[in-house]
This record gives sequence, structure tokens and C-alpha cells, in this order.
Amino acid sequence: MVFTPHTPEDRTRMLEAIGVDALERLFDAIPARYRFPELRLPPALSEPEVFRELVARAGRNRAAIDTPTFLGAGSYNHYVPAVVQQILWRGEFYTAYTPYQPEVSQGTLQSIYEFQSLICLLTGMDVANASMYDGATALAEGALLCVSPPRGRTKIVVTGTVHPHYRSVLRTYTRGLPVVVEELPTPASLRTTVEDVEGALDDSTACLVAQYPNFFGRIEDLAVLAERAHAVGARFVVSVYPIALGLLRPPGELGADVVTGEGQCLGIPQSFGGPALGLLAARMELVRHLPGRLIGATVDREGKRGFVMVLQTREQHIRREKATSNICTNQGLMALAATVYVSALGKAGLRKIAELCYHKAHYLADRLASLPGWELVGEGPFFNEFAVRCPQDPRAINERLLEHGIIGGLPLGMFDPAHDDLLLLRATELTTREQIDRLIDVLAEHAA
Repeated sequence: MVFTPHTPEDRTRMLEAIGVDALERLFDAIPARYRFPELRLPPALSEPEVFRELVARAGRNRAAIDTPTFLGAGSYNHYVPAVVQQILWRGEFYTAYTPYQPEVSQGTLQSIYEFQSLICLLTGMDVANASMYDGATALAEGALLCVSPPRGRTKIVVTGTVHPHYRSVLRTYTRGLPVVVEELPTPASLRTTVEDVEGALDDSTACLVAQYPNFFGRIEDLAVLAERAHAVGARFVVSVYPIALGLLRPPGELGADVVTGEGQCLGIPQSFGGPALGLLAARMELVRHLPGRLIGATVDREGKRGFVMVLQTREQHIRREKATSNICTNQGLMALAATVYVSALGKAGLRKIAELCYHKAHYLADRLASLPGWELVGEGPFFNEFAVRCPQDPRAINERLLEHGIIGGLPLGMFDPAHDDLLLLRATELTTREQIDRLIDVLAEHAA
């Protein structure tokens, strides 16, 4: 059977039955400028020919592990241990979907349960869910989590150091809802302080949203921000970079009520931008408002340990008006990857990875700051990412680096014209001293 089973004769008879002479007439109501352009496909190929073509195209890709890359901003190149893929490729996990029947889904349910437990340990929170799409949508869901309970508060205050893409997704999520999103300006220090949020927090504020480390890599004082939010009765939402939690205190210990994050760095390759994994954890008081699914452990009549789905707020499972989530795509496979990754590394391994990221980024920053015309920007400590002021256009610098086989940082002018001379760079455990020295040599050569 081909993709569509209808023969040309079948289509002709159907068109005659509805009084249309051609398939294209069915789209006349759509203005031509909005229609998908006509596909100019090459002639059909045999399977071996297609295979050779795909191999040739794949050979043009640059492997991130071999290419010096200093681009982060939310998606990071970390080493994925072989054990992660080995377990993911097992058929019972690779083909599993939502565990509707617990009696036949014990393996999937246990993996999600372990995932939730590890996220709680990482973030210092009481409860974590599963099956969030990515860090941006997880942050939006986490912020709305603070609005959902009947508290009469409808304002979400977002610091200016939260990832611009995350803020954009939050605006999309709240469009059409009786919710006000107040985005604060980016401070010159690239680090949010109490003074930056003071005037925005009031009795209508449902939550204050911050990032840890923030978009510019700086580590903010979460404790004082949490204290100020709680002083007006608002909750505190923090978006995290999980690898950093191997070194930094968890947000739960610093006053966070909701913790979200992007889990791509936990054993999931970048894969041209996806799939990713959203993290969402919260205080127990918010458990019944969590979107996604929640897995619990219990015992059966014989006292044997088992796993069950204790909470699922999808409209598919409860009355639509009571649903707090429309999450349908199951990210269980990505959650399993994160579970295996964190379990394989353990507490000491995760701390080691975090330390390597930290020290390599600081070596990179020191080398860049030693170049004439280059200046570190921002105040306070940073983890593995930082902004630097460039002596030339950052985009032109990236083009020159690419000619030498180096992927540069992120030009921050694409988000804010005031930052048009800033470049955001990062290092991970895969960044070598040789790669950093090569970057510096290339920059110095072109500056001469």
C-alpha cells in the first residue's frame, strides 16, 4: 500500500461526485500567497540510491563533539554516556507510549517514578511531574500554576534576565487569558537584584519568575528575590539549568515555590534542536494543579512493590473544565534518558561535570578578557556562560570563526539593540583547553 490508497480513478470519481473538476479547486478559498508552494521534487529513486544520497548529505554535517563550539543559550553540548542510548533502545521503552494500564506498564511507570524522584532531589522540591515538552513551555506552565489556584492574583512578573524565548512562549501561553505578564527591563549588570523587582510586586502579583543561572550566565541571589516575592504574598518561580545544580544550592532551599527547567543537558543530544525535555517541580500544596502526570509507588495485595498513575490532569482523563493541562505528547523516553544519565553519573559525577563546566568557562573568560578590545560584561558570579563586549560586530566575528571551523557564541543584539556589541559564550566539560586556545589565537590573528 502506498501512502494514500486512492488511485487516480478513485480521486476522479470523488471529484465528480462533489462537482469539482480538479483537486486544486478545493483550495480556492485560501488566498494564493498563503498556500504551500508547489513541490519541485526530483525524479523517484530506488532505495539504494536514496540511501547513498542520505549518507552523502549526512557526511556534510559537523559533529558537535569534534567541532569547537561556544554556542549555548539554552541548548548545550554535553557528553552522553553510552549506557543512556543502550537502555533507551530497548524495545519495551523505545516503543512505549502513555502508560494507560498500570498492570502492563510497570517498567515505564517505574522509570517515570525514578525520574520524578531525581528531579525532586536536584531541585529541592516536594513533588515533580513528567511529560513536559521543553524548558520554555515548562516555565509557562509553572507560572500559570501560580495563577490557577483561586487566589485572585493575575499578574506574572518576569525578570529581564530570563531567556527571551522563554518569555515569548509565556506571552503566547497567556494570550487571551485574564493574566497580565509584566516583563522587567534587563539591568545593566545583567543580574537581577531586589531593587529591580521592587516596584513591580504588589497584591495582584501571582508570581515572580527568575532564572538560575540566568540567560546571561550570571548567578542571581534567589533567597532575597524569594523573600521579596513572599512578602507580598506572591510565589517564586525559578527556571534552572540542571547541570549547574551539581554545584549550586537547589532553588528549593532558597525559597522557590515552583522550579522548571530544560532537561536537554541531562543525557539528551542536541539533535538539530529537539526533542527536548521540560522539568517541573513544586511544593506539595500545588500538587493537584500540576499539569502532565504524576506516578506513585505502592504495594499490591501480596505486599509486592508496584507503580501507579496517581494523578493526571489532562482533559483526556478528567472533565474538560477541570483539566489544567492539554499535554498530549509523551516525553517519557526523554525522561528516561535523563534518569539514566543522572543515575549513571551519581551525585559525585554530576558535581564533577558542573565543576568542569565552571572552571573551563572561567579559563575561557580570562583568555578573552586578555585580548585588546574585549571586555567581560555583567556583575556577580557566573557558571559556564557569560557575555563579552566585542571590538567588532559579533556576527562578523562568528563568520570569521566559522571559516576556521569554530562555532562562536550568540550575538545578543538579536534580542536587544542595546546589546548589539555583546556576544554570549559558554563552555562545557567537552570544551578542551586546546579548543579555547585555538579560539583565542584566531581572534588575536584577525585583530592584528
